[in-house]
Amino acid sequence: MECNACPRKCQVDRSINRGFCGCGETLKVAKIMQHFGEEPVITGKNGSGTVFFSGCVLKCPFCQNFPISHEHKGKDYTESELVEAILQLAETGVHNINFVTPTQFIDKLIPVLEKLKTQIDIPFIYNCGGYELPEQIKRLEGLIDIYLPDLKYYNNEYGKKYSGTENYFDFASLSIKEMLRQQPEVVIDEGIMKKGVIVRHLVLPSLYKDSIRLMEWLAELENKPQVSIMRQYTPCYKAFDYKELSRRITTFEYEKVTEKCAELGLQGFTQLKGCETLDMTPDF
Repeated sequence: MECNACPRKCQVDRSINRGFCGCGETLKVAKIMQHFGEEPVITGKNGSGTVFFSGCVLKCPFCQNFPISHEHKGKDYTESELVEAILQLAETGVHNINFVTPTQFIDKLIPVLEKLKTQIDIPFIYNCGGYELPEQIKRLEGLIDIYLPDLKYYNNEYGKKYSGTENYFDFASLSIKEMLRQQPEVVIDEGIMKKGVIVRHLVLPSLYKDSIRLMEWLAELENKPQVSIMRQYTPCYKAFDYKELSRRITTFEYEKVTEKCAELGLQGFTQLKGCETLDMTPDF
């Protein structure tokens, strides 16, 4: 079966070859855990029940989770095994089930979601890098309660340079609009998000003007998402191959973006932390 899971549309038979994401046909998972490093409305008191998938449709040189996104560390699961593992995770009292970097496994994920929906009644989160096909997101309607996409670049040239995409914003913008069509309202009950969209943006060194343009675009949307502006960028992996990425961001850069958010009336979160201390040692 030809793979068209993401905008790259590699069209490879993943039972024989691997596409850009580096994944085969089997669900591959690096870690299943209670995670306490998300936004407060996602983490809550009991944590987010998080499934970290291996591989990625992007190749960001600064990825903090590169052992699983680029090096494909992880363990193969059948659909039934993953359902059982998630049911056990749900028993710990987590506030949601959080599927991280699931894009490359969407065909396998949908039947997993359908089975889980009949057995547990907590929000399901689609937590992705933003580089999605809108028609694939449409297939998730009724299965996903909260969308948590990254929005990395406005200028497609930055996407090409840093993530290996020719058209990052073109597809990210269309996919976010589809997510907002499905979940146009934010529902928060007792401090925990039940439905809605949170768009995440990691401010990168030297790119704060591009970040500001993204905020302006978000403010133009009819249905506006919550916005999470992250400042924990830390040079790692291959970031040192790029002089401009080989430093932390400055307070000036971060505050320029958050000030623009406030000026535009966007609602959400700032200074998200947690990712840089997350133990991403694969569970195998």
